[in-house]
Amino acid sequence: MSNFPTSLPEPRVTPLRGGPELRWGVLAPGAIAKDFVNAMHRHTDQRAVAVAGRSAERAAAFAVATGIPHVHESAEALVGDPEVDIVYVASPHSEHKRMALLAISAGKHVLVEKPIALTAADAREIRDAAKAAGTFAMEGMWTRYLPQTDVMMQLKRDGVLGDLQLAMADFGTRGSPDPSSRVYNPELGGGALLDLGIYPIWFSHLWLGKPKSVTAIGNLTSTGVDARTAIVLGYETGAQAVLSTTLMAFTPARASISGSLGRIEVNPWFAVPAGFELVAPGKGDVRIQFINDTGLEFRDGLAFEAAAVAQHIADGLTDSPLHPFDFAIEVMETMDDVRRQVGTLKC
Repeated sequence: MSNFPTSLPEPRVTPLRGGPELRWGVLAPGAIAKDFVNAMHRHTDQRAVAVAGRSAERAAAFAVATGIPHVHESAEALVGDPEVDIVYVASPHSEHKRMALLAISAGKHVLVEKPIALTAADAREIRDAAKAAGTFAMEGMWTRYLPQTDVMMQLKRDGVLGDLQLAMADFGTRGSPDPSSRVYNPELGGGALLDLGIYPIWFSHLWLGKPKSVTAIGNLTSTGVDARTAIVLGYETGAQAVLSTTLMAFTPARASISGSLGRIEVNPWFAVPAGFELVAPGKGDVRIQFINDTGLEFRDGLAFEAAAVAQHIADGLTDSPLHPFDFAIEVMETMDDVRRQVGTLKC
């Protein structure tokens, strides 16, 4: 273990301030959108300038709460606003494709909350439309832009863990007990997998790539969405991923990747700004800690994504170099496979 590092590389993240500034339009005014706008306004030079939603009253209240100057009566009006540079889509999952295509057709750049769409086929439609229009389009997998993820990717690049063997990740929380809520509504893309399970599946893709085999078991709620799912992914190299998600319990939300020379253990709630430990196994484990010292916690970490997207667009990019659209599609292909086995995707 003489080559095992004694320190960690510095994170390479886009500066939150001092870079290019975009004017953002928000579709639609829900909880995640509020956190996104607040994170931008508190920690970056990005500004939300317009909002629209199905309810004019709700959009107006959102604008007052977040300091957005303009409220549009419809999504069509918002994407047609010449003062809007980029549209942030934070609607229920079922509306992601429609709203993304609407923004692209108006020539707007677009950032779509994860999952990018309900299926991989829908995601391909968005990708192809953005390519034809020459606009930037990205799935809002914000965890990819957090400092801890960049440091881990540097360690992966340097082969510090050796041959990668096992990824493990879980993400579960207790969903609203109201069967009429979005999370229990199959028409709105409810269920654990699309809301939470995408994070463990993304984590395994990030480290191990596209799996050769997908095995899943789960069960459904009375409304027909997935309540809980356990997943095993197999890879050409022989590596495996063991993943889980649930709406029925608060789980540790941990993630780890183990290789022949070491492992990384990400602190609980691995999808948000967090620390991790690089571990060299053996008698008396050698542990090197990465500490989240940014001062940004939980969804304030969305600021990193917003600043980076502005820089990508200023650089003339139409795809993210960190979270490429084709990568998001590969994750959705795995999601499709899991959902077919669980019974929430019929095609």
